[in-house]
Amino acid sequence: MSSLPLQPDTGSPDDNAGHRQRVRERFLKLGGDAFEDYELLELALQLVVPRRDTKKLAKMLLKEFGSFSGVFSAGADRLSKVPGLGETSVAHLKVIQAVAVRFGRDRIALEQPVLSSWTELIDYCRAQMAFESIEQFRILFLDKKNRLIADEVQQTGTVDHTPVYPREVIKRALEHAATALILVHNHPSGDPAPSAADVRMTREINDVAKPLGITLHDHIIIGKSGHASLRGLKLL
Repeated sequence: MSSLPLQPDTGSPDDNAGHRQRVRERFLKLGGDAFEDYELLELALQLVVPRRDTKKLAKMLLKEFGSFSGVFSAGADRLSKVPGLGETSVAHLKVIQAVAVRFGRDRIALEQPVLSSWTELIDYCRAQMAFESIEQFRILFLDKKNRLIADEVQQTGTVDHTPVYPREVIKRALEHAATALILVHNHPSGDPAPSAADVRMTREINDVAKPLGITLHDHIIIGKSGHASLRGLKLL
């Protein structure tokens, strides 16, 4: 990881306190959509880094990790190497990430069919998986009204492979009494295009699920640059 020195804070405590207050007031007046990424990150950092000019730290983190989401999805070990972030502030950043993910999950789980909240589903999956450094295979188990029963990570793998066993997927679906599934996994390379192995595995799961009355709605692949739907690509 590159070393990016944190510039010394040259402002007085009163200057910083006044700036923080102005940023908070602007947020309350205009909302987060009016903020650039570095400004919103600056505001979040004010919650975890006391008595420091967080604007410089926010810009440094965005440069280091590439995006707003990349900062919060970065591992604690990488974050802890950033000058200006200690163990407590890193923990607080990961808490913010966990809160955002839980909020996203609740938005797709509150008594509404998952298929009717597709944008929220993709946003949730991206928040969970887009910036992971290893492949992760998760399953969304749905009831007969396509409402979320459970969201589980079934397997984790390497940077470019996750072992998936179709019969284990179906076994878990039966344990949940699920009648439909959505498969999701990430490509740490960033490119969400499905591989031949992805297509083959998806069809194998579908072949086992269908005779048991379990519908496989889709297999979504998440990458830093976007997502791919095997259903949308007519590969399922």
